[in-house]
Amino acid sequence: MMTLMTPAAATAGRPQGAPVLNARRDQMTGTPEQVSGLLHEAGETHHQVFRIVDGADDDWASWYAQWLIDLSELPDLLGVRPVRSELIYLLVSLDKQFTAEAPGEPWETYYARQILRHFQPSAG
Repeated sequence: MMTLMTPAAATAGRPQGAPVLNARRDQMTGTPEQVSGLLHEAGETHHQVFRIVDGADDDWASWYAQWLIDLSELPDLLGVRPVRSELIYLLVSLDKQFTAEAPGEPWETYYARQILRHFQPSAG
């Protein structure tokens, strides 16, 4: 079972201020803090939706990807609307990396940095 969701007692909240949105879709405008805040919100929301099973969901990455793409500002922050299957794959990969590396930082911070790097527009 994946334990990606944050505990209800977590104190980290969504970053202050509204996200910077950019009408141009070729430029990333999100900061790691903004993306981390969305991931935290997704984790809390997922835990509420799956509260009857204490947040347990073997297909958590599909739920997170759908929520992040369709119900959050992530596409605006990235400057691109991620393909759902690509984001699912990335989330599962990040879960494995985070577990293996045990980086000593909140999962949201780690994932946010990697998600921004992954969807960074290529120079060309």
